Amino acid sequence: MGIGENLSESFEYSKEALVGKWVRWILLVIISIIPIVDFILYGYTIRVLRGTKPAPELEDYVQLFIDGLLYMVISIIWMIPAIIVGMLLVGGSVFALVATDPNMVNVAAIAGMGIGILVTFIVAILCGLFATIGIVRFARMEKFGEAFAFGAIKDKIGEIGWANYIIALIVMGIVVSVIYFILIIIPFIGWLLMFIALPFFAIFSSRFICNLYDSADTA
Repeated sequence: MGIGENLSESFEYSKEALVGKWVRWILLVIISIIPIVDFILYGYTIRVLRGTKPAPELEDYVQLFIDGLLYMVISIIWMIPAIIVGMLLVGGSVFALVATDPNMVNVAAIAGMGIGILVTFIVAILCGLFATIGIVRFARMEKFGEAFAFGAIKDKIGEIGWANYIIALIVMGIVVSVIYFILIIIPFIGWLLMFIALPFFAIFSSRFICNLYDSADTA
């Protein structure tokens, strides 16, 4: 499935999931704007990542909450390497700057901070790439440990194709960001429309990633 076809299929999937099913959409909007309770929305996207078609029903809220909580835990754990790198490289440079005579410019510390930020950014992107596939593995196999099966995750990305995987995620991110930007700049009701659209794009993004994951089996 090409990127364009994936975008189209994911849009249709999301439309069928919410348009005409107004109670589900309204509930997901309310859920998405309440802290902690919004884990239910993440849990719902886990069901979408399983490849359920048509879109799953919004039911069994306790399990949805648990799955959403695990989704967040997995995401945080995968970001630990980037956090550590940032603390060591950027934090070390900041400490060097603070310790420097205020009348002197510590060029090395400033350069080190810049390099540290760049390295941290790259590590964070890599962690995000692995975390995305890890979350799909968790959704499919329903085992927490599968989210961290590094070798299997790397092999899956290889089957999808690193370039195809990265480009597809970038395109999806651009599409969602552009639409959100358009909604935000609409006078008076822009922010309201953005919140209303949040569940739609959560489902859209999850379906897109689901199709991308499955594309490895048809490549």
